[in-house]
Amino acid sequence: MNQGRSFILTSDWHFGARSKWRLLVVAVLVLLVLASAMAVITASHLTREQYARLQRLEREQNQLQTEWGQLLLEESAWSSPARIERLATERLEMRVPDVSEVEVIRP
Repeated sequence: MNQGRSFILTSDWHFGARSKWRLLVVAVLVLLVLASAMAVITASHLTREQYARLQRLEREQNQLQTEWGQLLLEESAWSSPARIERLATERLEMRVPDVSEVEVIRP
């Protein structure tokens, strides 16, 4: 009868060891699922932050593009030949020379 008891103890031990291994595997899998969920949450958060930054930068780019266009218009207004000629006449008292005052210098 001693042999029967040891067999029962041995089979119970195997069942207990299997149960512990299964519990350990389930616990590890639960931890891996939680880690994966945290990684997804972190990636989603970072993606949203980067998208918001992208939108801010695109808005800033549009504003700078508009300002650049305005500066180009202003530059063309300041450098127009008619304006330069008017300023030269008014401020510097310059004038267009007569044909008789023009001398051509040949090399």
